[in-house]
Amino acid sequence: MSFIDHLEALRWHVIRSAIAIVVFTLAAFLAKDFLFHDLILGPSRPDFWTYRMFCQLGQALGSPELCMKELTFDLQNRQMSGQLSMHISTSFIVGLALAFPYTFWELWRFIKPGLYPHERANSRGAVFFVSVLFILGLLFGYFIAAPLSINFLASYQLDATIENQIDLQSYISTLTTMSLSCAFVFELPMIVFFLAKAGLVSPEIMKLYRKHAIVVILIVAAVITPPDVSSQLIVTLPILLLYELSIHIASVVRRKDVSRLNQQLADHQGVA
Repeated sequence: MSFIDHLEALRWHVIRSAIAIVVFTLAAFLAKDFLFHDLILGPSRPDFWTYRMFCQLGQALGSPELCMKELTFDLQNRQMSGQLSMHISTSFIVGLALAFPYTFWELWRFIKPGLYPHERANSRGAVFFVSVLFILGLLFGYFIAAPLSINFLASYQLDATIENQIDLQSYISTLTTMSLSCAFVFELPMIVFFLAKAGLVSPEIMKLYRKHAIVVILIVAAVITPPDVSSQLIVTLPILLLYELSIHIASVVRRKDVSRLNQQLADHQGVA
């Protein structure tokens, strides 16, 4: 295929991805009550699933302080077009998140024909695992990282006379940023898998630079979370676990590559 033919093929993949994003965005926009009352504003109420689970855990451990009876903050809109703007922008963000697996599949369909047969075999299941990790990260961000951060920051007071009246945009920005950031951070094992397949990283290098990686992880957690230690720790711990998992994945890739090379060498010597 010529360069123009490749651009034409890419154009249709982009168009189909854009259509999927628009469809999911419109669906989210039309489902306004569910989107905002149940999904977006859920972590702002004490009956949210995460808070109820922590309350049950507290009762089982004999620690009633884990139960959150109320969240001491009010959400306010201070701009004339604020609620409409947030409705549109939030619907678009939700549309992007819901369409991500299909969008990645379209991108993979464009890349896959250019791979060698052994590269296609090595990357089998890439769309599935990328999608699963994205969804797991999104769920972790929405149900764990974001609500705990919102609860801590909203209930933090310098003095009892100061009321927390939080702007709607600030609340939604915190929720969506943390959820999407966790979703993309959870792709670390797949990124390491492809880098290991390309020979760019190895388990030895990852172990050697583990201390440096911890510093980078702390910096990343500080960037994607609000400025409080609890939120940073909540995000840092799973990233550290993902890094250790990535080391194991790189080791598996190394063993399979060595085994394949040994088999090819044995076959070549047998033919000779």
